[in-house]
Amino acid sequence: MALSAGYVSRETATNLSRNGLMSVAAIVTIAVGLLFFGAAIMWQQGVDRQTARWRGGIELSVFMQPSAADQQIEAVNQELNSAPEVKKATFVDKASAYAEMKELFAAQPEVVDAVGEQDAPPSFRVVPNKAEQVEDVGARFKDKPGVLNVVYAKETVDVLIKSTAKKRNLSLGVAFLAGASALLVILNTVRMAIFSRRREVAIMKLVGATNWFIRVPFMLEGMVQGILGAAAAFLLIFVARDQIMSFVNDAAINQFTNLYATTGETVKTGILLLVVGAGMGAVSSAVAVRRFLDV
Repeated sequence: MALSAGYVSRETATNLSRNGLMSVAAIVTIAVGLLFFGAAIMWQQGVDRQTARWRGGIELSVFMQPSAADQQIEAVNQELNSAPEVKKATFVDKASAYAEMKELFAAQPEVVDAVGEQDAPPSFRVVPNKAEQVEDVGARFKDKPGVLNVVYAKETVDVLIKSTAKKRNLSLGVAFLAGASALLVILNTVRMAIFSRRREVAIMKLVGATNWFIRVPFMLEGMVQGILGAAAAFLLIFVARDQIMSFVNDAAINQFTNLYATTGETVKTGILLLVVGAGMGAVSSAVAVRRFLDV
């Protein structure tokens, strides 16, 4: 027997309507699981963006006062370049610092609006010859004229990781439990649908219907449930993305870090959720149907 789009859509709609409450339960459970899964992904994306400045071996940043004189900046520059402990020092001027600030605080435009380029602190990104020399280099420059602060990569990254790790792991745990529950709900929903039609399935098998002819409508039922649940999770994440990220920001970080999610990242996360939701629904449905195909 050949499958037709009309037959598949008609059978899928029939299955969904017959088990309306179970379908709703499956959709809600998937939405909850994927909401926590999506939140964990977005937090990790925020951490990756905030730690990007420390890549390439940079171990500390020497932030200058926004009002530091050119002579003070040059003095620090010369001393860094002549220090035997320093392998490389890169200067970040006010324009670049302000551009970076706008990116870091993209989710808080009021912070960016409150300052101008002239208020952005220029800095030096420093790569020491050896990791154990970081503290010595920082101590040497923290009290220099014109220096605002010395920020260490390890301390900043550790705070970022600690502020998100527990919440991210908790979210993944909840997502796993909710996902497992969703799989069971979908599996039972499809089993109920196919059990109520077991005689019809047996007759279809006897007259030559292939396993896939019987299986596809039920798999599509699970996929629809998974996609609807994922779409609900995506909508919640898109609308509440600032609140989701602020849940981690409240934990501390510091004046040079601020987690946020861009629209592009949120959309990519949503697409991933849709794919995962569809896969969950299809797999659980395929498992549920399998035992009924042996006549």
